[in-house]
Parts: sequence; C-alpha cells; structure tokens
Amino acid sequence: MLVSEVMHLVQASRLALAETLLAAGPTANTLCDGWETRHLVAHLVIRERSALAAGVVFKPLSKKLDAKIEELAAAAQSPEGYAALIRTFRSGPAKYSPFAIDKFDQAANLSEYFIHTEDVRRARGQWAPRVLDKQYTEMLWQNLTRASRMLFRKAPVGIILTRPDGQRHVAKKAPNAVSITGPVTELMLYGFGRIDQSLVLFEGGETALEIVKGFKPGL
Repeated sequence: MLVSEVMHLVQASRLALAETLLAAGPTANTLCDGWETRHLVAHLVIRERSALAAGVVFKPLSKKLDAKIEELAAAAQSPEGYAALIRTFRSGPAKYSPFAIDKFDQAANLSEYFIHTEDVRRARGQWAPRVLDKQYTEMLWQNLTRASRMLFRKAPVGIILTRPDGQRHVAKKAPNAVSITGPVTELMLYGFGRIDQSLVLFEGGETALEIVKGFKPGL
C-alpha cells in the first residue's frame, strides 16, 4: 500500500475520533479507567504536542503528565473549552512532534485512533461494531500481529489469533494454547485490554481456557 493511501486512513481515523468525541460531550464515560471524554482529548493533545507525553514510560515525568491532563481536562469541562481542545487535536501534531513524520504517524496512530474511538462508543449502553474499509482492516491486522508478542507476553498459555476468514497468527507459543477468534477489530480491542467489550470466541483445552479467563493482555 502506498504511504499516501495509509496516511489517508490515519487522517480519516483522526477525524472519526474527533467527531465521536465531539458528539459524546465533555463528561461522557470512556473505557479508559477514570477518564471522561475530556481527559481522553487532553491525553491525545499532550501526546502529540508536549514532551510530558514521555511520562507514560518515563516515571519521573508521570506526575507532571497526570497534572497536565487534569489541567486541560478542567479547562475542557465547558462545551466551548471542550470543542476548542478537539479542534487542537483535529488540526494534527505540532511541527516538531515525531507524529509529524508520516511513517511514525501511521505506525503509532492508526491503531491508537481506532481503539480510542471504540473507548468512547463502547462505554455507552448500546453500541454495534463498525463496518470498516478493507484496507483499514488489513492495516489494523498488520499492526496487531506486529504488537502481539508484546501484548501477550505475560499470557499463561499459548495464544493464537484467528480471523473468520481462517488467517491465523501465533501471538505466543506454548504447548497448551487457546485460539481467540473474531473479526480483526475485535481481536485488536481484546489484545489492547478491552476484554469485556470485544466480541471474540475462545477455543482450546478446558484447562487452558480456565487459565486464560484471568488474563488481561495489553502493553
């Protein structure tokens, strides 16, 4: 796939997420623990526009990162402030940000935007899976398989990701394995820890299935 085609998908995903957040309003629940939609937008803006984003992995900055998220979220509690913060996110990353580099943007954001869109959609009482473009789905699959070793590194059994079309990917090798079957989008959500909101099926030995019930994948 051409880089231009991939970036079109990333930009479309950004706009879809922005519209979903705007429609939900500033105080809607999300699947991100402790965050309303305004906190999620604050996270997205900081991630692309501030060095404090390093606090996700660099612990000395984590408290400052949390404080900045709370500061932006507080300013976005009103409809006007919330819309302004979404406009900042919609406009894209700062010029100095790594996300301004097309290849980095594609690698980091396609899955990020899909997952966070579902974090808003599936936190409501009623939702249905979206029907996505085939190219979009295939890119999500590529991202998932690349990340799968990390996502399932702590799995107590082997994990095989299986699509409805029969394509399979071994996320973790082990003698006792469980096959997790579902559409790419649902496997993506399960892999990134949205286990209660993903529509997947499990197949395997009784012992392996019992073991995997207490496991939550994720980074």
